[in-house]
Amino acid sequence: MFRKTTPGIFQRSEPQMGQCRATSVLLLFALTASKGLQSPVGGKEAWDYVEVRDGAHMFWWLYYADSQFVNYQEFPLVMWLQGGPGGSGTGFGNFAEIGPLTLDLKPRNSSWVQAANLLFVDNPVGSGFSYCDKPDCYATNVATVASDMLTLLKRFFAKVDEFQSVPFYIFSESYGGKMAAAISLELTKAIAQGEVKCKFAGVALGDSWISPVDSVMTWGPYLHAISLLDDHGLNEVNSAAEAVKHAVEQQQFQKATELWSAAESAVEQNSNGVNFYNILSQTAEDTWASSEGKNLISLQALRHIRPLQSQSLNELMNGPIREKLRIIPENVTWGGQSDEVFRYMAGDFMRPVVNIVDQLLTAGVNVTVYNGQLDLIVDTIGQELWVQKLKWKGLPAFNKLSWTALDDPTSPGVTGAFVKTHQNFAFYWILKAGHMIPSDQGPMAFQMMKMITQQV
Repeated sequence: MFRKTTPGIFQRSEPQMGQCRATSVLLLFALTASKGLQSPVGGKEAWDYVEVRDGAHMFWWLYYADSQFVNYQEFPLVMWLQGGPGGSGTGFGNFAEIGPLTLDLKPRNSSWVQAANLLFVDNPVGSGFSYCDKPDCYATNVATVASDMLTLLKRFFAKVDEFQSVPFYIFSESYGGKMAAAISLELTKAIAQGEVKCKFAGVALGDSWISPVDSVMTWGPYLHAISLLDDHGLNEVNSAAEAVKHAVEQQQFQKATELWSAAESAVEQNSNGVNFYNILSQTAEDTWASSEGKNLISLQALRHIRPLQSQSLNELMNGPIREKLRIIPENVTWGGQSDEVFRYMAGDFMRPVVNIVDQLLTAGVNVTVYNGQLDLIVDTIGQELWVQKLKWKGLPAFNKLSWTALDDPTSPGVTGAFVKTHQNFAFYWILKAGHMIPSDQGPMAFQMMKMITQQV
């Protein structure tokens, strides 16, 4: 634990939760003053490592809900999982999306910490500040990812036991959704068997890589419909997508991953570099230039991990944040193993997990799907396709419902999203948002989170 002595300075005191460290206020020492944070942001934190397997170390960071009027235990606990695989929740999700501070270390108006305790975890092992001591420690499939997270959650709820009775939700983004589905299923089983003490309340799958082939197969039609592909480009993209589909049908998932990267190249070349994370922008020219000579797996990491590790975020995490945390090993660099994480997971990357979502719904777990209108990599059309593949008994009734319009919290009377809910399944369509919904539409994402966690 750290004990506050003078403004912005912390001294070490004996830890009260194993090796967990905590702060009494959210300050990044005196360094934050020079980076634009003018006043403290009240809030308690904790962070630690868990060795989930021999040589595999996973890092977590907890922010307690920050309210002057309500005790933190009256708010839910929300765990956030980033995509990639290889993206860092403690970095990108924290400072670029939903954490209490922005990249400039200024208070975020739409931070989820106003209505939830936030748990960021760098997973799979090797992402962010998590690290592997040896090559065989990297996860190669989502089953290992789920097993690792279950080990972490067992330790977390045992050490920070005041959260055992607090409603626990898993929120995710991109590949994080695929991991979240698998983790949720294993957690549900572990709770039933008495292996984990927690009050699991639901999982939210944001722009999630649940059925990769459904996303890929809809890229062409989607871009053609909004005038970002001509007929020639549509044919090329559709042809590349069909190759991906064939490989998936043949269970050749490593090959499917490589062909997926080729399909992305076809999209970029025929659309003059449309950005996969938001169709209203283009891929940066330096990314195009640095992609030359890369093999397909390396190119995937460049496209889908680099956006989560900007230079400014790298400097923040490996500078002031590293100094604040004081537990990061000297030989570990934030994000330094992310490319390896992606490479080791490549053989499992294109494998669908629709069946896992089905099992969650059948088990009575609350499942939410939410998607950004402007996302391409996991477009809404593809999400709707895999939802229709569910064998869940409530699907016919869900399909008969009309959606409900939700006002944009910042513009009353202006629609910010649509939602449809039936039994333990919900779908949110978030307008004017790309792949990273909290980054693009922070207030709407915050409102959605409160609705999902039953605070509205």
